[in-house]
Amino acid sequence: MPQLIIATSNPGKVAEFRDLLAGCGWEVVGPADMGLTLDVEETGADYAENALIKADAFVQTSGIAALADDSGLEVDALNGEPGPLHHLRGWDGHDQAERIQILLDALKDAPPPWTGRYRAVLVAVLADGRVVQEDGACEGVIIDTLAGSAGFGYDPVFYLPEQGKTMAQLSLQEKNRISHRGIAAAKMRQRLRELAAQ
Repeated sequence: MPQLIIATSNPGKVAEFRDLLAGCGWEVVGPADMGLTLDVEETGADYAENALIKADAFVQTSGIAALADDSGLEVDALNGEPGPLHHLRGWDGHDQAERIQILLDALKDAPPPWTGRYRAVLVAVLADGRVVQEDGACEGVIIDTLAGSAGFGYDPVFYLPEQGKTMAQLSLQEKNRISHRGIAAAKMRQRLRELAAQ
């Protein structure tokens, strides 16, 4: 079975992708499994460029196929901000609570509902240089009262009208089925299965 390294130093994200890509026909490994430590600067102009930069760096270092993701929140009232360049434009804060407060402060003069979406782009770079890209989006509404303790980022204020819950109130199974990353990963899992069968 070919190996696929997840291009992140976050062990939680590696575990998440092992779950999301289960049955893809590849052995999903993390950098720690190979004794790798790699810190890649995200200098791309969008999610796809950032994911490609990360995946490519891990392919060059490990010699095996690599998968990276980049994702973010896009709020319509903020012209798509925080977006893919959130880390360069002062949106990140020191922790989740500060990030959420920065977002709510930015929205206080905009009339609700504050519609937006989480967007994710997954890029796999194979050892021979071929690139596979898939994306996913999850629509929702920003609310000003935190609800739920699961998830991370803006999940406690990202309300999903169809579910009647915030992203932070979903079980892991629910989240993996409807989240931006879950949608993109389902498409990528199919593409990887086809590649493994070649």
